[in-house]
Amino acid sequence: MEKTDDIKIKRGLDVLNSHKDSKLISHLNSCVHCGLCAKTCLYYLTTKDERFIPARKVELVSSIYRRYFTFTGRTFPGLVKARELDDKTVEEMVDLLYGACVMCGRCVQHCSIGVDIEYVVRKGREMLAEMGYVPGSLQSTVKAALETGNNMGISYEDFVDTVEWMEEELQDECNDTEARIPLNEHGKNVLYTLNPREPKFFPLSISAMAKVFYAAKESWTLSTNMYDVTNYAYFSSHPGEAKKIAQRMYDEMHKMKAKRLVLGECGHGVRSNRWEASNYIEKEFPFEAITSVELMAEYIRDGRIKPDKERIKDTVTLHDPCNLTRGSGVIKEQRYILKNCVNDLVEMTPHGTDNFCCGGGGGQLAMSEYNDRRLKIAELKIGQIRKTGAVIVATPCHNCIDQLIQINVTYNLNVQIKTLAEIVADSLPV
Repeated sequence: MEKTDDIKIKRGLDVLNSHKDSKLISHLNSCVHCGLCAKTCLYYLTTKDERFIPARKVELVSSIYRRYFTFTGRTFPGLVKARELDDKTVEEMVDLLYGACVMCGRCVQHCSIGVDIEYVVRKGREMLAEMGYVPGSLQSTVKAALETGNNMGISYEDFVDTVEWMEEELQDECNDTEARIPLNEHGKNVLYTLNPREPKFFPLSISAMAKVFYAAKESWTLSTNMYDVTNYAYFSSHPGEAKKIAQRMYDEMHKMKAKRLVLGECGHGVRSNRWEASNYIEKEFPFEAITSVELMAEYIRDGRIKPDKERIKDTVTLHDPCNLTRGSGVIKEQRYILKNCVNDLVEMTPHGTDNFCCGGGGGQLAMSEYNDRRLKIAELKIGQIRKTGAVIVATPCHNCIDQLIQINVTYNLNVQIKTLAEIVADSLPV
């Protein structure tokens, strides 16, 4: 890690010294160190390492604030446990705020006085981002999105080739040569977005959603210019880079003249676009932004698609993505979909807003530096899945899909991992 210097330290401290952020100051000064958050955290529950207790992360950021922005901290730092923003502190911040937090928000929900611990972690990450200390693998993902328009760095030619291939698959499945995956068509009802891992690694999930659109007779399109629903700068917490990515989606909606922005199956993609993007670009969306989960539920309610639940007889369980449930309030819709598409749905314990993260959130899947730790904290999710006896694990988030696939292999779970769109497509008559 590069050494700190006066310029870097000033950039970090400027994040804490923003006069606009009274919320941060309130939460930095509110923790009563009761320890209830310990029992909510994947890292602490699986390792019993007290460094990973969420309150410790709040205290780390708070101690820096006290050192530089309070009288007692400046005058008697040892008395109030105020810490210098030096190399040792920065190293600890990187390890705890990036490497030991999935930003799932479960600790916030169980905090006795409502400290927004996730928000404090994000501001701590923002300090590190401004100082240039984002873990290299995460920053490379952000860089790819900024430079190429998608976080996987997929070329225009490769993306179009993949979509055309999936269109052929769609036509074969629907037995209709007119079935299409439209590209760059203006004035459609829906502009659909993807996680770039779909065209790169999971192209069948593209044809699955296309089959849903086909069955619903939807007017829709993909944009080759901006189809990436993700914003990994939400995880790195660099506001300038997050703004650039969010602005592209805003601009593409205006260019395509679509009525509805439909956010594909990606928890943080939903949260960063639907709830955070307006803050990044400092203006409201003049168009509707909804999730593909809500859209599919709408199709079923309105009779635009008619799934046959007898087509999927295996036991199915649902993993709730943190940013979709706790972070965005989408809870009932995925259950409504599954109850209409499968014969046997068994819930995990706990589930819904009290769910455990899969272990891949907070950018962990993009930070190879912490792979061993990421797989370790998945033990709780492994136990949840096994207790359901499910054959299929469904989840409306491609980050979760990736993590679940990895732990499926690592822990010999022997289950199938599917997106919600794949479940819906499988339940539709051919």
